[in-house]
Amino acid sequence: MEGSINLEARAETLATSAPVGPGWRIWRRFLRHRLGLAGLAVLGLLYGAILLGPFLAPYPFDLMHREYRHAPPTRIRFVDQEGRFHWRPFVYGLKATRDPITFQFRYEEDPSRIYPLRFFTPGEPYRLFGVIPMRVRLVGLEPGSDGRLFLLGTDRFGRDLWGRILLGGRVTLTVGVLGVVVSTAMGVVMGGLSGYYGGRLDNLIQRLIELLRSFPTIPLWLALSMILPPHWPSHWVYFGVVTVLSLIGWTGLARVVRGQYLALREKEFVLAARALGASDGAIIFRHILPNIASYLIVSATLALPGMILGESTMSFLGLGIKEPMTSWGLLLRDAQSLQALQLYPWLLTPGLFIVAAVLAFNFVGDAIRDAFDPYAIQ
Repeated sequence: MEGSINLEARAETLATSAPVGPGWRIWRRFLRHRLGLAGLAVLGLLYGAILLGPFLAPYPFDLMHREYRHAPPTRIRFVDQEGRFHWRPFVYGLKATRDPITFQFRYEEDPSRIYPLRFFTPGEPYRLFGVIPMRVRLVGLEPGSDGRLFLLGTDRFGRDLWGRILLGGRVTLTVGVLGVVVSTAMGVVMGGLSGYYGGRLDNLIQRLIELLRSFPTIPLWLALSMILPPHWPSHWVYFGVVTVLSLIGWTGLARVVRGQYLALREKEFVLAARALGASDGAIIFRHILPNIASYLIVSATLALPGMILGESTMSFLGLGIKEPMTSWGLLLRDAQSLQALQLYPWLLTPGLFIVAAVLAFNFVGDAIRDAFDPYAIQ
């Protein structure tokens, strides 16, 4: 008797509760994926940092401190040499000397010069988001002081590495997104045409895919990058790198999309649309494409790490972004020699940002894949 009462109460609760839509179920599954949420938080921090780059960097991206080449990261302190605690963080002055044997710059802290850190301090003018004129920077030293604040050290030209990483992140993270958008569009179009029409067109597209996939990746990058004229301005080279990555990255998706179209083109809803006089374009993009949209979202998210690694590899090898533009891969070129790794280990910092971005995208991609899984446990 008691069991029947419980069953009736549960049935009444289910009947009166509001129905949960598929979108809400997907979002609820995503929220249960802790690594996915952590990756989303990391990506939010990275993209927020590159958007606010000039505000977060103490110095302009291209400012050269020629007397501080390869300076180590500045150590921020709260306790001075005499053991006194300071409520306001500070840095010591830097003394740069040349080693008489190696002729390399050596830097020593000068405890006699103390420079307190100041927040929201005026600095060199810049345009936030490329539009809003500003001078305020998040952190810096007293305007006019001879102290230096290098949060992550400097490169071989004396440029602040933290500012260069923020600038390079704009290229690396946006190239990945644009490359995935273009390659996904190409994969959907080519795979859809191949799977829907079949015949000679299918054979031609599949042979083209096999040809592109038969070449080793790096030599193919080298061949395609040689097409980019060396006199092109930086923004043209940027879109050229996106094009090179997209021309290689669409083949795998196109094969999967072809298989999806082959399976769906004989379904009842497609036959009904064809019987009602729908055009091939309407059937391909309005009837079949929405049925594979969830797969495309997951595939695009999981392809982003590969695009980021591809751009970083191209720039590291000198095939992609070049000065005065920069990217995380280009910044890593300064750390490719054993001497640089031994003397200036902070030059590897851009690699840590690449690892963080790739892992974050992988975690988010796994979470989205699990959220869209129709066989997931509710």
